[in-house]
Amino acid sequence: MSNKNRTLAWMAIAILLGYLPWYNFSAVSSYILAEFSLDTGDLGLILSSFQAGYVIMVIFTGWLADKVGRKKVVAWATLCTGLFSTLFAIMANSFTSILVLRVLTGLSAGAIYAPGIALLINWFPPNERGKAVGAYTGALTSAFAGGYFIAAPLAAIYNWRIGILATSIPAFAAAAIILIFVREKPTQCLENPIGGKLPAIDNQDLGALKKHRLAPVLTITGYMGHMWELYAFYGWIGPFLMASAYAVGYSKLDAVLIGGQLSAIIILLGAPAVWLIGTAADKWGKERMIILAALGSLLAELFFGFLYGHTLSIVAMFGMWIGFWSVADSGIYKVILTDRVRGENAATALGIQSAIGYSMTIISPYLFGKVLELTNKGIAEPIYAQQWILPFLMLGAGAIVAPLSVALLKRLS
Repeated sequence: MSNKNRTLAWMAIAILLGYLPWYNFSAVSSYILAEFSLDTGDLGLILSSFQAGYVIMVIFTGWLADKVGRKKVVAWATLCTGLFSTLFAIMANSFTSILVLRVLTGLSAGAIYAPGIALLINWFPPNERGKAVGAYTGALTSAFAGGYFIAAPLAAIYNWRIGILATSIPAFAAAAIILIFVREKPTQCLENPIGGKLPAIDNQDLGALKKHRLAPVLTITGYMGHMWELYAFYGWIGPFLMASAYAVGYSKLDAVLIGGQLSAIIILLGAPAVWLIGTAADKWGKERMIILAALGSLLAELFFGFLYGHTLSIVAMFGMWIGFWSVADSGIYKVILTDRVRGENAATALGIQSAIGYSMTIISPYLFGKVLELTNKGIAEPIYAQQWILPFLMLGAGAIVAPLSVALLKRLS
């Protein structure tokens, strides 16, 4: 195996294990809400607090990774993610402690993905980066699914703390993998831009200058629309499917278990999606694939809430469609951006993009919860909610920004 593919393989394994804590809370949230008498508004705030921690940290870690080394930052961040998630399983005993420990876990997770991509893509030429980043993002998506797959059944059989703990410990192995098996490409390889030489712009060609400056802005704007939809969908698909299962006659215990497992399958479909669409982007155009994927998910999102109360198989099939397309273009935004910045600034640029994009993930999960709460007055837990139309309409409407921005970017290219 070549050095670049070996690096990709170890990085993929590390993020698969290291990001299991991301959605372990969502997988067991029904039990936590019941134990501590929390409501849907509290759940939305907790989900958003994790994303807030991520955004705060990612602002700094891109710059830090460019200065002190990407491998060091990714390894220590992975270790801290496992540590704080483990402490959550042991010490969470109130709304305040839940909130604080999830913020700390989010802060730690914020230093993994963007520096990891910056480390990884320097090993690959521009025409292979879509596939490489797609594989890495696919492993990340598998970790999201793994949080549901592992935590939900363990919580049903034992208790939610066991579910959280089982998805936290693997992060320690991930940190060891990075420290032992991953190496950065030699520094001298970073002297040239990751995407080759940046285009020289004639002083008289103001049109070219404007296009050169506008391209990253449009890329990040599109990424904002993408993130608005994706992470609220991931955070709330579990509660929605649990409510859907409960609505068609399953007991609460079975509904939580079935909803958690279906959510895992839906999220897991994103793993092959990001690799397939990333590979297709290398061949047929990055902007074209983003537009295809964005429209594929947001149009289904607009109708998804109307399916509550219908046969669970129909709800699950629509969810699988959204699960495939909603994340399929995630890595492509990063490849487009790194094609336009110099190698020594790659982690910083990706950090800025992630910070702005992930800021949407603070807002949308919280608003989803508030809208759900306002349209289902008096419910104690999301599993009892019956009105899901407006929250999903909100996600689909916000996501329209993505294909519109990238369509304009395509015209400028």
